[in-house]
Amino acid sequence: MEQPTMKRIKRELEHKGSILDIYSDYMELPDGKIEKWDYVEHRKGAAAVIPVLPDGRILMVRQYRNALERFTLEIPAGARDSVTEPTIECASRELEEETGYRCDNLEFLLSLRTTVAFCNEMVDVYAALDLVPSRQHLDDAEFIDLEAHPLEELCEMIYQGTIQDGKTVAAILAYKDKYC
Repeated sequence: MEQPTMKRIKRELEHKGSILDIYSDYMELPDGKIEKWDYVEHRKGAAAVIPVLPDGRILMVRQYRNALERFTLEIPAGARDSVTEPTIECASRELEEETGYRCDNLEFLLSLRTTVAFCNEMVDVYAALDLVPSRQHLDDAEFIDLEAHPLEELCEMIYQGTIQDGKTVAAILAYKDKYC
């Protein structure tokens, strides 16, 4: 089946942020009509990591998320320092910064696109199975509580709607499928 033709006529920058740019795209649809669509460009990409303690519990971070106006429970994650930084290096850095653990053997788990309807954000997720205690060193604007939970409890939280962050849901379920 042939895909309909979509054509961007122009893209206008509406806001330039620290890691995100917001644009208005003017799109010509297959029927010839012109529509204005929102587009959010995540300039750097990101990485996330599932830190697994020797007893099998998973380290999670609880932090405030302004978009939701509440605290959320998530896996450690963050933006790459540059578009050329390998995501495995970003995941390793975020692991140590947010949890105070490091891992010399991160295993690739999956790649995902967080919000394909209007954003190009890409996140590579890694599993950290051999954690070594180190030192937590949060960014200036980060206030994180660290929690350890059994995998089954995290799965229950997903299905109860307690955990809703897309990267965290995908990562936990992929980890369960691959390693358990």
